[in-house]
Amino acid sequence: MDSAREASDAPAPAGPRDLLDASTDAAAIVSADGVVIGWTRGAEALLGRPAAEVVGKSAAELVAMDRDPARVAGVAERCRTGMGWSGLIAVRHHDGRPVDVDLRVSASFRIGDDECFLLSARGQSRQWTLGQSVLDGFLTRSPVGMAVMDLQLRYVWLNDTLERFGGVPREQRIGRRLSDLLPGLQADALEKLMCKVLKTGAPVTDHEYLGWSWADPHRRHAYSTSFFPLVGDDGSVTGICYMVQDVTERWAVRQLLSLVNEAGTRVGTTLDVMRTAQELADFAVPRFADFVIVDLLEPVLSTEGHGAWLTDAGPAPARPVMRRAGLASVREGCPEAVARIGDRVDFLPPPHDASLLIDGEPILIPVLDASDDLWTAEPERTASIRAFGLHSLISVPMRARNTALGLATFVRSLNPVSFRSDDVLLARELVARAALCVDNARRYTREHTAAVTLQRSLLPHALAGGTALEVASSYLPADPTDGVGGDWFDVIPLSGARVGLVVGDVVGHGIAAAATMGRLRTAVQTLADMEMPPDELLAHLDDLVLRLSAERTDGPAAQQSATAFLGATCLYAVYDPVTRRCTMARAGHPPPVVVAPDGQVSFPEPPAGPPLGLGGMAFEATEIELAENSLIGLYTDGLVETADRDIEQGMSRLGEVLARSDADLATLCTSTVRQLVPVPQPDDIALLLARTHALGADRVVSWEVPVDPAAVADVRARATRQVQAWGLGDLAMTSELIVSELVTNAIRYATPPIRLRLLLDARLTCEVSDASSTAPRLRHARIMDEGGRGLFLVAQLAHRWGARYTADGKIIWAEQEIP
Repeated sequence: MDSAREASDAPAPAGPRDLLDASTDAAAIVSADGVVIGWTRGAEALLGRPAAEVVGKSAAELVAMDRDPARVAGVAERCRTGMGWSGLIAVRHHDGRPVDVDLRVSASFRIGDDECFLLSARGQSRQWTLGQSVLDGFLTRSPVGMAVMDLQLRYVWLNDTLERFGGVPREQRIGRRLSDLLPGLQADALEKLMCKVLKTGAPVTDHEYLGWSWADPHRRHAYSTSFFPLVGDDGSVTGICYMVQDVTERWAVRQLLSLVNEAGTRVGTTLDVMRTAQELADFAVPRFADFVIVDLLEPVLSTEGHGAWLTDAGPAPARPVMRRAGLASVREGCPEAVARIGDRVDFLPPPHDASLLIDGEPILIPVLDASDDLWTAEPERTASIRAFGLHSLISVPMRARNTALGLATFVRSLNPVSFRSDDVLLARELVARAALCVDNARRYTREHTAAVTLQRSLLPHALAGGTALEVASSYLPADPTDGVGGDWFDVIPLSGARVGLVVGDVVGHGIAAAATMGRLRTAVQTLADMEMPPDELLAHLDDLVLRLSAERTDGPAAQQSATAFLGATCLYAVYDPVTRRCTMARAGHPPPVVVAPDGQVSFPEPPAGPPLGLGGMAFEATEIELAENSLIGLYTDGLVETADRDIEQGMSRLGEVLARSDADLATLCTSTVRQLVPVPQPDDIALLLARTHALGADRVVSWEVPVDPAAVADVRARATRQVQAWGLGDLAMTSELIVSELVTNAIRYATPPIRLRLLLDARLTCEVSDASSTAPRLRHARIMDEGGRGLFLVAQLAHRWGARYTADGKIIWAEQEIP
């Protein structure tokens, strides 16, 4: 309440029996800077301190209460307006015991050039007088403030307690209304309640309200008031009585619980460490403080290692390395701050070190003094304290689950009321709630990062389709709040210039789904290298999932793990650039999309097959022919199925987007995902696009091989000439040896017809096919053996070699790297 209002609303001084009369009370004269310059015998008798011990020293040394600069400044300002002040305070006797006194402060006056105040004090004493009734004594000394008002709501009588509550002397109250004396106490609303009681005769009990009074003009108090009518002998209402209690402490406890409960809904709304720290700062300003900073230890913000200090991990460095994570102020732009969000900081209230974060208690500095020697090492902060009037501080270490996380600091500047010990309790509770949320976010972030890292490491980092396919991929992780999924894709080079395309989806999230995805992807690569056709590959993959599920069902989380395996789907396709045919099979997965060179869109649908892990059901393959420069796309259901769009609509939309774009493949892949899924979704999304190319006739030659050992020389010569015609003279000799060994083995052991084929692709491939299903076996011949070194020689000369089976027999192949 400002001084102008105090001057206009306060009552006039009392009459000759003024309670500031220094003739009967202990009195002292104090200068404006708080120095005692006059001391009476009454004061000496009251406190047992002679004038020589007091005069010339600070009056603050006589007070037995916590310092309250804001309240002292308010009292002085009131007295400078010409009004006096009265209230109950505790002073310190010479023997050290506190003495409660009624203190009166006069209007300011001057002695020479000095501004002074007359302080008059009277010790609290029992007001019993001989013959006074017990009832009168009870009313006068009751801890409950009491008053009697007439029908015009003017004071007729009040007790000492109510006098102290209001800070206005009894003599100035009698005959005047509450609204004339104490406008800061919601007087108009209280008088309306009293009028209602007079009119209805019904009492009002326990009406709570907040307000200020002259007794403590700079601090809001909570009061509980009850009103009831006074009835005369004739039954008529003659007045009204009200009783009032100061329930500030009870109100403060309720506010504490309310604030803590509200903080539980406002702080920790996300699993983000920085956001949680900022939410704490935003919540506390201006409810509790004018300026709040939240600094977190750097390991808390790290996604590596443990991520924090364990409180029992040993001594910490004197100046911990922290980052500014939260910042809020009642002033726009937080000009008080010497560091911004993300900056490295090492602020600890002096003289404390890092042990404060590990096992220290909250720090309360009721009066922040920038001139204190402790702050000399903090010049920037000292300048901020002075520039913005920062006058009171609380710092609370953030700890949760035996882990030190950081430090939260609350400061007041515009709010003139200093922090008190009760405020420390609230600050501790707020920070404790926030610390749990920060620790939860820290643990989640670290585990989520580990899962993402695992998933990324299991996905292919580079895709190569050789000359058969131009490939591009796009992977969009799930909405972070839902964790990591199990989508995967791969491009697998196969023999004969063929390429395998695979896309799969493990239902579920987290590290378990990512690990399962990795195992399935590795299994597909292994089975593909064994030259299995798509339907057989899925059958073997289904058996693997069944075995993995059986392993998991032995553990305590059996049902959950088994569900993750049973939810896996897969689509596997093999494209042959020589025949331009694509063979595919699927296990519960959406069909691929094909865009012909003329823009026509189709969704070839091989039999859907069951999801992996059900067992007992067959998979079927379908073969289609693709024109050169066709576009084939494999995808997971997250791309085409959303909360507001079913899978058929999504597939139709996918075909439209792919058909009307002529961008390069990588750009098309990225833009397609962006158009179909513009906002984060709760499922991972994978899209694999491939543009087909045909292997021209000039790069493929083949010959029928007679079943005659004498034919080997002719076939070998033809192959050598063709290799040289392709400009690969460096490979002529090794190609001659490989052809000779493979053809000789086929003539000797296999069943006709026998055929030799050479393919020039990214590598030079030699294939010998026959009608036999007998598997070739690599032998290690002994020194004296005359044969058995053919395949061993092929393995040494070729980059890689192998065998694959066809409907008519098998093919033995060997590849050479082109120099």
